Amino acid sequence: MRIDPIKIEQQNKLIYDYKNKKSDLQSFFDYEETERSLKDRVNELMNRSFQRKRLAEVLKTMNKTWDAPESTMHNIDRLKDPESVVVIGGQQAGLLTGPMYTIHKIISIVTYAKQQEKLLTRPVIPVFWIAGEDHDFAEINHVYMPEKTEMKKLHIQQTILEKYPVSDIELNKEHATRWLDTVFTHLNETKHTKSLYEEMNRCLDKSNTYVDFFANVLFYLFQNEGIVLADSGNQDIRQLEANYFVQMIENQQEINHHVYQAHKKLLYLGYTIDLDVAENAGHLFYHKNHERILLFRDEQGNWVGKQKEVMFTTEELVHIAKNKPHLLSNNVVTRPLMQDLLFPTLAFIGGPGEISYWSVLKNAFHILQMNMPPLIPRLSFTMVNQQIVDKAEKYGITVTDVVNHGVDFYKQKWLQSQFHPPIEHMFHQLKKTVDASHKPIRSIAQQMRDDLGGLAEKNLERINREIEFLQKRISLSMEEKYTTDLAAFDELNQYLHPLGGLQERVWNPLPWMNQYGISFIRQLIEQDITFTNDHYLVQL
Repeated sequence: MRIDPIKIEQQNKLIYDYKNKKSDLQSFFDYEETERSLKDRVNELMNRSFQRKRLAEVLKTMNKTWDAPESTMHNIDRLKDPESVVVIGGQQAGLLTGPMYTIHKIISIVTYAKQQEKLLTRPVIPVFWIAGEDHDFAEINHVYMPEKTEMKKLHIQQTILEKYPVSDIELNKEHATRWLDTVFTHLNETKHTKSLYEEMNRCLDKSNTYVDFFANVLFYLFQNEGIVLADSGNQDIRQLEANYFVQMIENQQEINHHVYQAHKKLLYLGYTIDLDVAENAGHLFYHKNHERILLFRDEQGNWVGKQKEVMFTTEELVHIAKNKPHLLSNNVVTRPLMQDLLFPTLAFIGGPGEISYWSVLKNAFHILQMNMPPLIPRLSFTMVNQQIVDKAEKYGITVTDVVNHGVDFYKQKWLQSQFHPPIEHMFHQLKKTVDASHKPIRSIAQQMRDDLGGLAEKNLERINREIEFLQKRISLSMEEKYTTDLAAFDELNQYLHPLGGLQERVWNPLPWMNQYGISFIRQLIEQDITFTNDHYLVQL
């Protein structure tokens, strides 16, 4: 395995400025990512109290249901140590892990936890927060697989019409098995295919929900890293959260005010935050008949659904939080707060979108008497093999070029270069020559009569259309002649810039596991990787 850092040219402005420690932006965060800041964060955590024993019991029961490896169970026991801290990040429960950035995020959590345990000489536990209370099934019900030179979206055929939390969605084994078989038809047979297919079916067979399937696959891939999984949709977790829900309800007005104001300030500074912030947002969901209803505050101060599906006074909602916390869940604003109340969080590992919306939360953390943890941008990878590298070099482009820009420009440039001078240049010159030769005729026609001048102009347009028609026909013939070469460009795009973006946002890891086995994940974790680079090319 060879791993090289590369620069990503088009980055989210906020993330770019955050990584470069721009002063205007730093005021929205409590900590920078420095050794001193991390030690200050440890001191803060040591002065706070956590439900360590109860949390460990819940996590142990939860992780046992997914046949967690011994490394995970050992780390859960270490969480009871009052000196221990965690590095945490999370994601929705995608099929076969979902896009590759899920794997990259876990690699980041494990890597950063190991680095900090060595630096701080105390237990640092990697935790992955599964957003099981999320209800957008359409975001997780598919994977993309390579098909010829395109990416094909393969949906599981189970239909969920209601807004059920993913933790509550029972996995239809018949649909899931058929879907898994379809996914594997898109793989070439290798020495890993049979065992990989058997393992994925084993994970499926012992799963009742989509969260179960997700967790079982993760533990198959990460046997020795000690990653601890926490399903935020789990009812035992909700019981631990009861008093924290009360704090959020009682402080809702202040929390929302500061989030709303921070959002406005960031917009004024030129940052775009993909976060829907309303002046009357409650930032909590209420669960009714398994559906999640986002709560708002009305003019009387009541907590209501957007369509008035429910209505509670603050006292009634506090009572629900204390006695039936499983009926509540967090939204994108309160989830980070809940995460930090539950876990002694040394650092949060997040992607660009997550760090963007965390930027509005500093004062919300302060209202609940805690600081926002240090935010660490996750590691980002593009997987390549020698065949891909050789193909790019054959056509005079670099892998980095394709990762950043795709192939369209390079493909057309190469195609035009197959003739000397290039076809496009020849036809451009032809139009200029025709225009110059035709100009005296247009001039004479215009002098004789206006209608003859117009006729001459139309005559030139007609000639140019014929030239353009001929150019298109020649270009099509060229494309037919060089079909194999153009397909090679498209294949490069499919691997390195699929659907106009980074590989990790589209590709599922299954094709790479099929080609190289799951050991490449372990090899990545063993690399000496820093968190200061934009992106890495990993040559397998």
